[in-house]
Amino acid sequence: MYENTRQITITQARQEASSIFLAKVFNWMAMGLGLTGVIAYMTASSGLARAIVGSPLFMILLFAELGLVFYLSARIAKIQASTAAALFIGYAVMNGVTLSAVFLAYTSSSIAGTFFITAGMFGAMALYGMVTKRDLSGLGSFLFMGLIGIIIASVVNIFLGNSGLGWMISVLGVFIFTGLTAYDVQKIKTMGEEGILEQGEAAVKKGSIIGALALYLDFINLFLMLLRFFGGSRD
Repeated sequence: MYENTRQITITQARQEASSIFLAKVFNWMAMGLGLTGVIAYMTASSGLARAIVGSPLFMILLFAELGLVFYLSARIAKIQASTAAALFIGYAVMNGVTLSAVFLAYTSSSIAGTFFITAGMFGAMALYGMVTKRDLSGLGSFLFMGLIGIIIASVVNIFLGNSGLGWMISVLGVFIFTGLTAYDVQKIKTMGEEGILEQGEAAVKKGSIIGALALYLDFINLFLMLLRFFGGSRD
């Protein structure tokens, strides 16, 4: 009887810790998405988007974003929590500038509609990742290989300009990023259950930022893939 009660108490404590950590992750993610959205809209509205998209600065920003993601992912354990926060915010700002190009290609109403579709799909898969008892680690490895594949195909298609290949990449991308959402949420949930809240404020902040970055990337990429299907062209 005592052992059963103790086990229930431990399980409840892990669930509570997981919920607290997930809330911190989602707060950082929401802040990043909000900042990106505001910067993208302001850049497009001011007319800067047209100047940036047609200049070398656009490619510089894209490579800088990629570098920030790799650096933050690789160095998260060694950098200060304040540095990690600054890098995440900087990435959200730069991504907002580059994503302003979306407002040049699609109508505002279709962008808003696609955003809500993305939010619905993301929320459903995030919920699945939280409640499922199935271990998604094997699925995550498979999806990561698929992600590498569509990145290579996307780079190749820059030179080919094949619309059919672009469409296929978008279809696969939707499946890959919805799956990665569930996988990443489960991984973050596990971090909470395994006691990251007991490792100190700095560890919690860095853990929540790197978790938020993963979910932020899942959301943004899913949104961009869905735009190909639901986005209304300005042409």
